[in-house]
Amino acid sequence: MNKTTADEPTTAPDDQGLDAAGSQLSTAPTDTLASGPGLGVIGWARWFWRQLTSMRVALLLLLLLALGAIPGSLIPQTGSDETKVADFRAAHGTLGPLYDRLGLFHVYSSVWFSAIYILLFVSLVGCIVPRTWQFVGQLRGRPPGAPKRLTRLPAYTTWQTRAAPEEVREAALALLRKRRFRAHLAGDAVAAEKGYLREVGNLAFHIALIVMLTSFAWGQLFKSEGNKLLVEGNGFSNTLISYDDFKSGNLFSVDDLTPFSFSLDEFTGTYEASGPNKGTPRTYEAALTYSVGAYGKDRKTTVQVNHPLEIGDSKVYLTAHGYAPVVTVRDGRGKVVFSDAVPLLPLDSNVTSSGVVKVLDGYKNAKGVTEQLGFQAFFLPSYVKGMETASTFPALLNPVLNLAPYHGDLGVDSGIPQSVYQLDKTHMKAFKDAKKLQLRENLKPGETMTLPNGAGTVTYEGTREWANFQVTQQPGSGWALGGAIAAIFGLAASLFIQRRRVWVRAVRGADGVTVVEMAGLGRSESAKVPEELGELAGILYDRAPGAPEDDADTPATPDTPDTPDLRAVPAEGSEK
Repeated sequence: MNKTTADEPTTAPDDQGLDAAGSQLSTAPTDTLASGPGLGVIGWARWFWRQLTSMRVALLLLLLLALGAIPGSLIPQTGSDETKVADFRAAHGTLGPLYDRLGLFHVYSSVWFSAIYILLFVSLVGCIVPRTWQFVGQLRGRPPGAPKRLTRLPAYTTWQTRAAPEEVREAALALLRKRRFRAHLAGDAVAAEKGYLREVGNLAFHIALIVMLTSFAWGQLFKSEGNKLLVEGNGFSNTLISYDDFKSGNLFSVDDLTPFSFSLDEFTGTYEASGPNKGTPRTYEAALTYSVGAYGKDRKTTVQVNHPLEIGDSKVYLTAHGYAPVVTVRDGRGKVVFSDAVPLLPLDSNVTSSGVVKVLDGYKNAKGVTEQLGFQAFFLPSYVKGMETASTFPALLNPVLNLAPYHGDLGVDSGIPQSVYQLDKTHMKAFKDAKKLQLRENLKPGETMTLPNGAGTVTYEGTREWANFQVTQQPGSGWALGGAIAAIFGLAASLFIQRRRVWVRAVRGADGVTVVEMAGLGRSESAKVPEELGELAGILYDRAPGAPEDDADTPATPDTPDTPDLRAVPAEGSEK
């Protein structure tokens, strides 16, 4: 009497053989997310480590990292634009303090984003290391032997032949090796495996992610980024005090700056002259003279948009352009107290610009009292009468400089920092015209505005062009690019390469005729395994053809056909 009950299930030897045949087709660790932790601290630690290094948690952390980057793109960041952050705080009295507490103004350096980043890094490392060792072990080993009943595999075919079993196995071994299978004799069958590049690609993809994360973190810690506005004829040296604004990573040192210098010889901009895209820039080019090191030889080069000058680890990008009217200011006695090109900031796509001319020292009014002068400047590179508020084209077709003069104290000696592009009128008085109105005049190149009561003159000498350069230094960018390329190829290999196994069993039947069985098993459901098995079976059948029915001692049965069915035979018990 069978005493085995439903509460005591047993595993058939055939099932065990099938499980062994399909084992180690992947290096993916067993997902133990649903398993309960063991007792004690060690058990909890082991359980937490298994969850952290599982593929499900890694994907979840990767999703959280992507979601966490969204506010960094939508909300102003202190590392890139302090002014926008200050404006946001002033405009949103409730959201501003809340965003501060959540670290949304500095997302990429916040505690929560760093925690996700570090956990993802640890998860990837903890997943890759055991998988790599497991894969190395698989490469050093051999494919497992054939299961006892090959008919249970998803792709199967069989036939009878008069060739000896040894001849069939040798022919199968040679055929599989020729097709780049790793094959060997295992008892009465040949075991072969192919598609190891799938796991290589899988591991390469995960390793590339680690390289990208490491490179990104390294670049953020040691990066530097600064901006410098240069007027034609002026130069720049790559030192900290030479930048208009500068920001760097936490581990950056001034000694890391690449020693070089350059000067802006000429800026050239061309624009669409007609059509629906009139005024659209066609080319922006900055002709530079640069040298590397303290005593480097001068070299000529041209920097264009998206075509930076590369010097060592530093890149010099051309990021903006505008105009700098040359203004000469004289006091009442005709003494020149100011003469320079004054950069003005563009307000629109036609480079309508505004700014301030500040005369800080050396000026005395008609009474001999020391004062400071300030001029609110408004510049139109292409002026058209009747359109005094905006330029009609970005090129210098008919430049006009509008000036509104003030005198008094600019407030630069108060110790409070102020923008060079804004005029603090708190302690300034406007010059009045004959009608007691604010004095304001339009000047063309070469024209002069006379200040009232013998206060002096202002002459618009001409116009130079300026260009803004961004100098970046971010180590690890090459590694990040290499990691991205490796990740793409690795992902492609893991998606399109099928890892599969093939077994060929040849044994002599009771009737003396050799029975050949072939079966295949893939990493996942794929039509490639049955097709490939059918092709291999066809070639092997030509070398070991089926036995004629009248040569067999017993008639062939449907279970042992004389010719191979090159289609996949469903496994026993499978759905049809």
